[in-house]
Amino acid sequence: MAKFQFDLVGPEKLLYSGMVDQVDVPGSEGDFGVLAGHAPLVAMLRPGIVTITENGAQVRAMVGGGFAEVGPNGLTLLADFAMPTDQVDGAVLAGQIKDLEEDVADAAEGAARDRAAHRLDQLRAVQAVLGR
Repeated sequence: MAKFQFDLVGPEKLLYSGMVDQVDVPGSEGDFGVLAGHAPLVAMLRPGIVTITENGAQVRAMVGGGFAEVGPNGLTLLADFAMPTDQVDGAVLAGQIKDLEEDVADAAEGAARDRAAHRLDQLRAVQAVLGR
C-alpha cells in the first residue's frame, strides 16, 4: 500500500508526523478516509476520533475541531484541541466540564463567556465520543 505524509498539529505541539497508509478523519460534513493520491481537499473537523493506520497498526487521537488539508504533500490536520485517546482521563475530563459549566453560569455576557461556552461544547463532544 502506498504511503503519504500525515501531520496532526495541536495548538501546543505536533502530536503526530510520519508516513502512513490511511487516516480516517471526523469531518464536519461526515467522516472521510484519506489514502495516498487523494484529491486535494480542505474540510472543517468536528470533535471526534482520528484513526491513523500505519503498517497495519492503528493509533487513535481525539480532536476537538479544526481544519484538514489534503494536498500534494499529504494530509495535515490543524486541530483546536488534540490528544491521544489513551491519555484521556475520564475523571479529569468530567472535572474540567464541571468547572467550565460553573464559569459559563457565572460569567457575564461577552467574549469571555462565549469562549468558555465554546470550550465547554468541545469537551462535552469529546466526552460523548469517548463514551465517558
